[in-house]
Amino acid sequence: MLADKDRIFKNLYGVHDWGLEGARARGAWDGTKGILEKGRDWIINEVKNSGLRGRGGAGFPTGLKWSFMPKQSDGRPSYLVVNADESEPGTCKDREIMRHDPHLLVEGCLIAGFAMNAIAAYIYVRGEFIRERERLQAAVDQAYEAGLIGKNACGSGYDFDVFVHHGAGAYICGEETALLESLEGKKGQPRLKPPFPANVGLYGCPTTVNNVESIAVAPDICRRGAGWFAAIGRPNNTGTKLFCISGHVNTPCNVEEAMGITFRELIDKHAGGIRGGWDNLLAVIPGGSSVPCIPASACNDELYMDFDTLKNLKSGLGTAAVIVMDKSTDIVRAIARISYFYKHESCGQCTPCREGTGWMWRVLTRMAEGRAQKREIDLLLDVAGQVEGHTICALGDAAAWPVQGLIRHFRGEIERRIDEYSANPHGDPVRVAAE
Repeated sequence: MLADKDRIFKNLYGVHDWGLEGARARGAWDGTKGILEKGRDWIINEVKNSGLRGRGGAGFPTGLKWSFMPKQSDGRPSYLVVNADESEPGTCKDREIMRHDPHLLVEGCLIAGFAMNAIAAYIYVRGEFIRERERLQAAVDQAYEAGLIGKNACGSGYDFDVFVHHGAGAYICGEETALLESLEGKKGQPRLKPPFPANVGLYGCPTTVNNVESIAVAPDICRRGAGWFAAIGRPNNTGTKLFCISGHVNTPCNVEEAMGITFRELIDKHAGGIRGGWDNLLAVIPGGSSVPCIPASACNDELYMDFDTLKNLKSGLGTAAVIVMDKSTDIVRAIARISYFYKHESCGQCTPCREGTGWMWRVLTRMAEGRAQKREIDLLLDVAGQVEGHTICALGDAAAWPVQGLIRHFRGEIERRIDEYSANPHGDPVRVAAE
């Protein structure tokens, strides 16, 4: 359980002033010049020692990622790119940072940019986020006016610019290399790696792409110390984390909690419990629509909401968008709907993803109605395995994992529908009328 004094996002609900004065009253921009004066290596080591892992979904150690940037310039400039293309269904944490506490992100850009010797930060905002972009741009303008960024940022002798770029609303642009392509004015399609962005990124220059939340927590880590952040949460899963709780709970919410809080405590304490009580829980998707679901039987007091625990359960923390489903959910149709989303958002560059996402959706749609054969269940699982890991980016994995989770935990439900349909292929007219 997170103590109030340890919260980083003190205006998550927009109760207080979002502007520069309000942000400073909450502790932002306090001693930023002093942090920069400690040097690049100190900042990177502090972030490394804090145990911060990327909050965009993959959970890669943030300090380590920053250290990949070249120490000496070969004549090319370096860039920081912030991924604010928050398009994962169920996820709505980054938008709250941009709306209600944008100065945390702007200050984080300066500190992270300085640590990697970048000349500028580009913040790529999702196309649907209109008000968020306006609020963020206003905060950037305030920071320029106060001399906190731009020429001689914070009086440190370091020049650093921040640009807000508005995307056009494509899920694929949340993938870091597709985001870079889109920033350059090209079609948002992922690049082959290597070369990795730290070597050849934006405009062919060294670039690091980080999630909004990862960058926004950096100033507090530097101000309050790596030890403070590392003491929160569980081993290898440290610090605070924003959770987006939606679905069949009594009070859906966004909340900042300690990494590794149990699922039960998170739902009971912040979301008012499961609709209809705990016995009514069917399954939970713990990290946004791309991770496999977990059945109610696994949602016990040992289910810690962190990267490693969920990975061991063959799921993932992802963006920590917790989607709760009670027993009123048609789980097969729910996963079929998710499959349609990935079919729609595939960029079409890789054959397994372009062809496989549509095929999986069509088969799942039939299975939801029972118009399938039992042998197709294993065939579907086999195709999902062929899509997973065989594409340039992780969208193929994101499309395959929900299908794998469904078959792993709810195969019996698919088989029951097939049996029902084969026994009464024309449907029960009474039931159809009721529906």
